[in-house]
Amino acid sequence: MVTKGDQTILVTGANSFIAGHIIAQALAKGYKVSGTVRSEEAANKVRKTFDKYQSQLYISIVADIEKPELYESAFASSSTPITAVIHTASPFTFAVKDNVKDLLNPAIEGSTAILKAVKKYGGSVRHVVSTSSFAGVADLTQGLRPGYTYTDKDWAPFTYEFAKDAEIVPAYGASKALAEKAMWEFVEKEKVAFTLTTINPPWVFGPHHGGPPPLANLNVSTGMLWRLVDSPEVPPPDFLSCADVRDVAAAHIAAIEKADAAGKRYLIGNKFTYQDAVDIARETIPSLQDRLPKGTPGAGKGLESYTLDKTQVEGLLGRALTPVATTITDTLTQLLEAK
Repeated sequence: MVTKGDQTILVTGANSFIAGHIIAQALAKGYKVSGTVRSEEAANKVRKTFDKYQSQLYISIVADIEKPELYESAFASSSTPITAVIHTASPFTFAVKDNVKDLLNPAIEGSTAILKAVKKYGGSVRHVVSTSSFAGVADLTQGLRPGYTYTDKDWAPFTYEFAKDAEIVPAYGASKALAEKAMWEFVEKEKVAFTLTTINPPWVFGPHHGGPPPLANLNVSTGMLWRLVDSPEVPPPDFLSCADVRDVAAAHIAAIEKADAAGKRYLIGNKFTYQDAVDIARETIPSLQDRLPKGTPGAGKGLESYTLDKTQVEGLLGRALTPVATTITDTLTQLLEAK
């Protein structure tokens, strides 16, 4: 009988916010993990974070995620068969100078490169799970879209040609949709021996694994939440939903453990506005009451807008998603501890 200790999960982008929780949950379950990062500095940080799991963790350098051949050492370094790959490495930044060079091509080429690498070097791999995004699902041209429920059948409608010169938000949505579509097309065309599943979260909040991150160098989603502190006003709604990083990580692992997850896209997230966040934080974190804008208390709950179909992912997890109040409170509480 093959046990979790006899299997290795390869996790790309091992130093990222979501990957940190994926690795933590996988190691705690007994899996071995082969992680990839872009630099030795990042590798050392991951090793330090998971110091007590040294015998279960291997870190390899993949300096350019668009080059499949650079993954060879990651597959070769494991002492047990790599049976699954979780691909989290993809650009997530709004500081883009060139949509094609900085966003579209890295997302699309990086997503197909890992599949090419699995096909060439991952003979034992049976499942690939990729972190996609609700940005690749939502049709932002429809606005709030009251009463509409987004499902796994929806795709952001933006084309590559449109995205080349588009504003950053639709360009990012296009990059996620086009990258994910390229993965599904590769799997179908190449008749590979492994399955593909995608997880599509909106804003991802929650505490960072290993302790609070430096406030001067927050990841994009955490930074959006932290900007509420000492802000003069509450920002308007954007993606209207958020997911807890611990749920997102658990969904990735469940997708490699449950056979019926193969070939599926999972939307994951609860309804969310920044007004909700300040309302929650002002109630649950007394030290922030005077540092948060009031806005219009309760307006977020009364806002009519689209929702996400979370029935599939709750079925995958076997439980309800973490309440937004818990996510917001845990995130900001940890950030207040940061130096």
